[in-house]
Amino acid sequence: MSPARRRDSARRAGAGSSRRYPRSARVNEVLREVLAEEIERLADTDARLVLLTVTAVQADPDLHQATVLFATLGDEAAEGLGEARVALQAAVGRQVRLKRTPRLRFAADPAVASGERVEEILREIHRREGGGE
Repeated sequence: MSPARRRDSARRAGAGSSRRYPRSARVNEVLREVLAEEIERLADTDARLVLLTVTAVQADPDLHQATVLFATLGDEAAEGLGEARVALQAAVGRQVRLKRTPRLRFAADPAVASGERVEEILREIHRREGGGE
């Protein structure tokens, strides 16, 4: 293979590296970072948003909607996020260059609840095997 052809192959291989980390995952991560920062700023003026942790964002492939997942999401925090939704979407529109700004939805992360349940089961098993200590 000629050196020019090898360089072209290397360029194509390098261009394909973004395929290993798909666009949707990159978009979700950027949205997570922007929203986490904005929620932290909003928490300075709205106590309902204090101590919220954004665990993930799941944007639809067409970017019409995105679900923002939180470690925990109480009723008061959900209400505060509902009121701040437009401001959060505006921040995404200003900071992220996308074809469209997704409409945000908020939910508790089911993975966190599952993890807590597993830990509870393990603690119970440990307690039983340890003689009730």
